[in-house]
Amino acid sequence: MHRRELLKAVAGSAAIGAAARSHAAEPASSSEAPPVLEQDGVMFWSESSLKRVYPNSAPRPNEPLQLSTARNARLSFQLCFRHGMDCGIRVRAAVAAPHGWTVQVRRVGFVPMRQLDTDVPLDEVEGVGHVPGLVPDPLYPEATCLSGPEANGVFWITLRVPADAPAGKQRLTATLTVEDECRFSGWKGGPPQNVELPIDVDVSALTLQPRKNFPATHWISIDSIWEYYKIEPFSERFWELAEAMIANLLDHNLNVVYSPIFNARHEILERPAQLLRVRRLADQRYEMDFSDVRRWIRLAKKHGAEYLEWTHFFTPAPTSGRHPQRIYERWDGFGKLLWPADELATSDAYRKFLEQFIPQFKQVLEEEGAFEQSLFHCADEPDGDVQLADYRQARTMLRELAPWMKVIDAMSDPRYATEGLTDMPIPSIVTAPLFAEAKCPAWVYFCCGPRGRYLQRFLDTPLTKLRMAGWLFYKLKARGFLHWGHNYWFVFCTGTPIDPFADASTGSWPWMPYGDAFVVYPGENGPLDSIRWEVFAESLQDYAMLQASNLEPDSPLLADLKSYESFPKDEAWIDAVRNRILHQE
Repeated sequence: MHRRELLKAVAGSAAIGAAARSHAAEPASSSEAPPVLEQDGVMFWSESSLKRVYPNSAPRPNEPLQLSTARNARLSFQLCFRHGMDCGIRVRAAVAAPHGWTVQVRRVGFVPMRQLDTDVPLDEVEGVGHVPGLVPDPLYPEATCLSGPEANGVFWITLRVPADAPAGKQRLTATLTVEDECRFSGWKGGPPQNVELPIDVDVSALTLQPRKNFPATHWISIDSIWEYYKIEPFSERFWELAEAMIANLLDHNLNVVYSPIFNARHEILERPAQLLRVRRLADQRYEMDFSDVRRWIRLAKKHGAEYLEWTHFFTPAPTSGRHPQRIYERWDGFGKLLWPADELATSDAYRKFLEQFIPQFKQVLEEEGAFEQSLFHCADEPDGDVQLADYRQARTMLRELAPWMKVIDAMSDPRYATEGLTDMPIPSIVTAPLFAEAKCPAWVYFCCGPRGRYLQRFLDTPLTKLRMAGWLFYKLKARGFLHWGHNYWFVFCTGTPIDPFADASTGSWPWMPYGDAFVVYPGENGPLDSIRWEVFAESLQDYAMLQASNLEPDSPLLADLKSYESFPKDEAWIDAVRNRILHQE
């Protein structure tokens, strides 16, 4: 969408929102909610973390925001403002919190969304009336926001409550300060205009502990790093950015670091994501250098990773297990594939490579203290009888060469598990019930599907729906969670980088929904979080809360959670049940 078209779309959203705004700003009667706080032509309000505030969302009435939290936890909310003057204004946000708490203030950015995603009932879509238009998602590390007439400015506030915080109710003060007016002629100074918004936080005596026995992973795309930032692969600048990516992932309650020892993509690339340095010698022999692999392991462990997840040994769907993984010669730069792309998985060429690679790989894992922490893959998403046969042959060869290796793989047919071909299946949330019926413990995944009423995390997925992820994993006894799209910043299935701030569908809507391919944006010195990433992190924190409370998955409190499709999707349910758990009611 060109800039002119985008401005038209936003203007349409403004017209839709005007009636709601005028209604929300009307004086309230004694039996109604209080009016919106307005001072010198500027409206101010607070909002929870589970409602997107679009450029033309209606302000919330002036009443304290009520939040609850365990100790040793994070919680988020939003501070918002809007004005109807014919100028721009610059507003600063700050929050005064109790001693020992940390406060992070970030500005909410807006990204274009040209269409709503398809195949989802409109009563389970957030953004109707605002999309096509601008959607709130990236979070910038800025405490000020410059906003023009008739448009919302929004801040995302993250609080971290220490483990020794006193239990009980705390009144926090959020301050929004109008610092300047800005016009074509320049800045107009004047005395700062302060508005204080009260935030009530009820701190439970429950203290969260690290989540146990539930690995959660998103796949880091390391070639996205060097292609977006236009830097040399494996340069020192790359390692700085990669460490920031790893640290950010683990800070968001994930505990698995995807480790691309091989490139995992079908496309033939000039600069593939491959940590392993390898060169071909004579007579099907190879020299291998694991120095970058070791460096990656050490970064993951430095930032607290519980598990390292390694690339699949064989190609993914639609030819799962039929061909060897695409492994490139990489020594003094990148070279060609070590074997033809159509080589068969169990060929002599690949077997010779694995016979040399696997013992050295195992030794590296043992020396780095990562062997017991490692998660291995055979082939991704096999399906149908043909791929079952291919997968069976590939898995047999792995067992012959590495009998110690246990594998986990995404798949939707329980036969892979019932036949013992995989040690831990990872079905889609659609087919997970089939594995439960077959009494096969399993992780779960979702990606660009399923849609409908299922759990998801698109740009138009209600945040209340996404926040239920941890609850559903706990209730439905998933053994882990996998998502492919952490920072995939390419036109889908190509080596062409995208601007993720301009197109969150990777140029592939409607097949690739907005927001599926990534949850972080490229910042100057590392990833920028998104609203979706923050809400998902707090959903995994809810999983830890359920564990810490010793609540059984079959508890009546969780009876409303029927499946990954049928579950509560409203903020009132989340608040009510969380409060009962936090206060052991």
